[in-house]
Amino acid sequence: MDSPSPTPPPQPGSSRTHRIQLYTTADYACSYLPAQQARSLVVAPGQVVDSAAYSQLVQQGFRRSGHFTYRPACLNCQACQSIRLPVAEFAPNRSQRRNWRNHQPHLRADILPPDFDEAHYALYQRYQQARHPGGSMAEDGAEQYSDFLLDSPVDTFLVAFYDQRLPQAQALRMVSIIDQLSDGLSAVYTFYDPEPPQAGYGTYGVLWQIALAQRLQLPYVYLGYWIGQSPKMRYKQDFRPHEILQNGQWQRPATDTKAAAQG
Repeated sequence: MDSPSPTPPPQPGSSRTHRIQLYTTADYACSYLPAQQARSLVVAPGQVVDSAAYSQLVQQGFRRSGHFTYRPACLNCQACQSIRLPVAEFAPNRSQRRNWRNHQPHLRADILPPDFDEAHYALYQRYQQARHPGGSMAEDGAEQYSDFLLDSPVDTFLVAFYDQRLPQAQALRMVSIIDQLSDGLSAVYTFYDPEPPQAGYGTYGVLWQIALAQRLQLPYVYLGYWIGQSPKMRYKQDFRPHEILQNGQWQRPATDTKAAAQG
């Protein structure tokens, strides 16, 4: 099956938005690959990016952090590759099926507006300290947390997952922030209880988003950037089939194409 070509951003005269202005940042230290310098193509400050425009930008490899919308534009590195899942064709592997069986019966998912909640923020802090100690977000205060995850110019919702076997005060296990696009869901960020480390909450969060997109009859779940050299990013390639944005076209990796032909 041919992959759809990305849609260009709205042009002048569009009823949805005005022309989107972009600029390139100066070099800065890459947060994913040690000793690498990075730069980004970003939407100019003050530009209004509504849900319709953002949907088209995501199709072209952009992401957002709060109101900051960006795409990698490194001169000598193309390690960051946008990845999305065509959910109608998703085929969970054995480990993913086991994960779903283990969590689905007792994890309750509450869909909420992206409002600040002390319990969510406390979980975020525990997650950062355990999973990313020493990282720039490990010391985020409540304002930085809200700016990063809750302040959104587009259609965004929050999903809080509770273990129904525990008292309510101890039951929060995971929080996902998700943008709804015209053609799918975009996984903005997920944080979860780091204990026990083998629980696989992150995997379940992706599986839950796939199931939601299927129910909503949306074709894709966008997982952000996949970086093969980054151990913390490699899990994304385990969701198959998937598509990678290369040279402006969404394409199936050769391994996925071969597996589909054999299947």
